[in-house]
Amino acid sequence: MYPHERSLVKKFEGAPFAILGINSDEDRDALKRIVKEKKLTWRSWWDGGGTGGPIATRWNINGWPTLYIIDHEGVIRHRNVYSDFDSQLEVLVEEAKNAAVKE
Repeated sequence: MYPHERSLVKKFEGAPFAILGINSDEDRDALKRIVKEKKLTWRSWWDGGGTGGPIATRWNINGWPTLYIIDHEGVIRHRNVYSDFDSQLEVLVEEAKNAAVKE
């Protein structure tokens, strides 16, 4: 998944787009090594070392990966869209660009 996420960061560079990650690995130091080795450039939080961490609990996450697409107004538009993920992102990035022009 990391290569695809890196490609999205590159594709939408300069656009109103961000990836945020939540990680539930038990070993926080191992996670830090993975972030460095896999060259993750987006913000990623450690959620306490388990699937019942505070972030996962608040967002009702019960499986990994769980993907949310949130629009420029903070509204969750899609959850767990896998087959059409990139095209959904493209639509919402364009919406955000158009909204910014109107402001």
